Amino acid sequence: MAFHYFLLLSQVFLLLVSSSSWTSVAFTIQQTFFHCLSTNSMNSVALSSYYTPNNISSFTSILNSTANNLRYLLPTVPKPVIIFTPLSDAHVQAAVLCSKQLGLAIRVRSGGHDYEAVSYVSQIESPFLVLDLAGLRAIEVDIAQGTAWAQAGATVGEVYYRIAEKSKIHGFPMGVSTSLGIGGHITGGAYGTMMRMFGLGADNVLDVRMVDAEGKILDRKAMGEDLFWALRGGGGGSFGIILAWKLKLVNVPETVTVFTVTKTLEEGATKLLVKWQKIAPKLDDRLFIRVIIRPSSANLTVNRTVTASYMALFLGDPDTLLGIMGKRFPELGLTRANCTRMSWIGSVLYMALYPNVTAPEVLLQGKPQFQSYFKSKSDFVRALIPEKGLLGLWKIFLEEEIPLMIWNPYGGEMDRVPASATPFPHRRGTLFKIQYAVSWQDGAENMSRHISWIRKLYDYMGPYVSKNPREAYVNYRDFDLGMNKKGVTSLMEASSWGLKYFKSNFYRLVQVKTRVDPENFFRHEQSIPPLPVKKGIPLTGSNRRTLPTAVTFFASASALVTIL
Repeated sequence: MAFHYFLLLSQVFLLLVSSSSWTSVAFTIQQTFFHCLSTNSMNSVALSSYYTPNNISSFTSILNSTANNLRYLLPTVPKPVIIFTPLSDAHVQAAVLCSKQLGLAIRVRSGGHDYEAVSYVSQIESPFLVLDLAGLRAIEVDIAQGTAWAQAGATVGEVYYRIAEKSKIHGFPMGVSTSLGIGGHITGGAYGTMMRMFGLGADNVLDVRMVDAEGKILDRKAMGEDLFWALRGGGGGSFGIILAWKLKLVNVPETVTVFTVTKTLEEGATKLLVKWQKIAPKLDDRLFIRVIIRPSSANLTVNRTVTASYMALFLGDPDTLLGIMGKRFPELGLTRANCTRMSWIGSVLYMALYPNVTAPEVLLQGKPQFQSYFKSKSDFVRALIPEKGLLGLWKIFLEEEIPLMIWNPYGGEMDRVPASATPFPHRRGTLFKIQYAVSWQDGAENMSRHISWIRKLYDYMGPYVSKNPREAYVNYRDFDLGMNKKGVTSLMEASSWGLKYFKSNFYRLVQVKTRVDPENFFRHEQSIPPLPVKKGIPLTGSNRRTLPTAVTFFASASALVTIL
């Protein structure tokens, strides 16, 4: 009876939308959704976990709380009709069921670091709600078993802190930014300063709990290996809602070594960067040296230059580190005075750019360190960028006030894991990854100029980076690569970004999507599409899990390759 009632209500809702009665519609959907949650959840739903624009102060506060990119908080950007912060798994299940019954699009936010804000903004679905998982952040660390369960709303920093609280010789390999939500972070792969030694966060996941499109809670055993594979690197928002990850802890030394050495163009930064490209992916697996490239100031003056900061974590002692660097990279001029010994948790703070006196408890705040207006893009590099290419790069780089590039070395464990092991394909043969970013503080005023600049920089780099496809990192989402259209998730259109993010793994992701969410309930601007279902074949019972057949699927994939 309740199901038919909600079907009728959704039809009325669509009728009201078509007649432009938006205010009354929004009020109706807000009331009805809350009633539906209360009816369908095993746990009571507190009013304090439910936000609507009717109380603009609290609604705006929660919407803005973890939004990393201020570009998506501008008044012209679409806003949700509801923000719901579930406090239990049952609340998440109810939210899925009620969203489906009311025809309400759903966006899921665990940290808010997604660069194009697909977790809290919808440009293709209206109306929509935001399911904010900030209330689900429990972490259980079992040192004896070498594992930890972390709920999706917990941040990377909180996970690091809780591990270090129990052990000085355990850690987990994932992101540098400590306010990343672990739910979405691992769905994109989760790289960090220990990836050359231990691989990605996604490579070290043992189990998962998620809610699927039918509102069911599944673990690894219940979902099967194909879906478990897809969740660990296939991007968030396509397959279900992550509730928690089970992590395999890794062993770290009781003390590690860090350093930062900065060089300007005048101090030979260009030649040093050429040398870094040659040796960084081939160094001892314990050594990770990233390069942070910035201008010397934000003022467009004639004396402005480029600075390259070599920032490193070594899972060992300074003497061993100095021996490695003296043999492999003496040009950097590393000295003992540059090296600092500290605990692994101390290195987490160091690499995240916290001041040296910062106590680890800051990691429990769970909020972004920085919020700004920005646009970002990414590349993977498989052949050395010559000095000539770098000289041209600097000219464009210095045209912008606040540009940034971060070059992260690969090699080590990243070379040993096959590209098909998880959806994250950027493995063997990758020398390093580049993140490009531009930020500004004047809102929409000069936004088009800044975005045009980063596109110019990206176009310049085309000849020097990966090709066919030009690879990109899914956790640095970039709508310039393409978007689903309103109401449509097309395989053809999705391939424009899908092949860049996942290479040939994209085809397997489409197959998994078609089996587990054929109606495409979980969707956004760059979600994985299901294949069209053949007419006359019902999506019930065993057919739901076997469609499409391998023949149909690979025929589609082959046709796609031919067209591209």
